[in-house]
Amino acid sequence: MFRRVDLDGFEIEAVGRNVAKVSYATSLQKKGVLISTTEHLLSACIGIGLDNAIVELDNLELPILDGSAKPFVELILQAGLKQQRKRRAYLKILREIEVREGNKFIAAYPADGYSVAYKINFATPIGEQSFEIDLSRDLYRKELAPARTFGFLHEESAMRNMGLIRGASEENVIVVTRQGVKNGGLRFENEFVRHKTLDLIGDLALLGKQVIGRIVADRAGHAMHTALVLRLLKDRSLWEETTETAETRAEIQPAALSPQPI
Repeated sequence: MFRRVDLDGFEIEAVGRNVAKVSYATSLQKKGVLISTTEHLLSACIGIGLDNAIVELDNLELPILDGSAKPFVELILQAGLKQQRKRRAYLKILREIEVREGNKFIAAYPADGYSVAYKINFATPIGEQSFEIDLSRDLYRKELAPARTFGFLHEESAMRNMGLIRGASEENVIVVTRQGVKNGGLRFENEFVRHKTLDLIGDLALLGKQVIGRIVADRAGHAMHTALVLRLLKDRSLWEETTETAETRAEIQPAALSPQPI
C-alpha cells in the first residue's frame, strides 16, 4: 500500500487495477492521484519476502537512489522484518498464458517454485543478453538487487522534453553510448538484463501476491509486464490462490502450521 502523506494520507494499493501509464517506468493511479516509478521498491519487497507494508511518500515519484533495488533492500532489512501469524497467500499458475507483440514475448507457466527468465536484444554495445533466477532460493540480494537501470545517451534530450528522467544522472543510471558505458564499470557483466529482470519482478508484484510459477520474457518491457498482470487478474481459470508451496508440502504436521515470514 502506498500512502501520499502530502495528500492527507491518500492510499493507493499496489495492485493491477491501479496501473497507470507504463513507458520507461511503472506508475499507479487512483482517483487522479499518481505514484510513479514503483518497480524498484516493489521488486525489493518481493526479493526479500516482504508482502505486507505501508509505503509513505511525500511526492508523486519514489526516489531513484542509485538506480537499483539494493538501497531499498538494505534500508528495509536495517529496519527489520516482522513475522505474522497469518499464512502467506500465493498466486499459483495453473495454465500457461503467453502474450506476444511483434518480436516481444512474455509468458507464465505452471511450476513448483518461482523463477524468472529474461532475454534482451539491444543495439551495440549491449547486444543480446539472458538471465534466469530462482526466487525460491535466497539469491535476490546478491544476484539482482545491485543491478542498476540504464539509458542511452542519444535518447536523453527527447526523454527530458517529454518530462521523463528528471532525476536521472550519472550517479544513478548506467549511461550507454554507441561506444560503450560512459560512466564507469558494470556491477555484473550482464547487468542490463539483470536490471530488466529486477523490473519484471517488481511489476509482477502488482498481482497482489507472490507467484508460484515460471515467468519467461523476451524483449518485453514495462507495458508487456503489466499486460501479463492484467491478463492474469482478468482470467481466474489461469491461477488459484494457495497458502501451500513445495516447501510446506514437504513438511510434516504440525510444523506446516507455523507462521510464514513476511
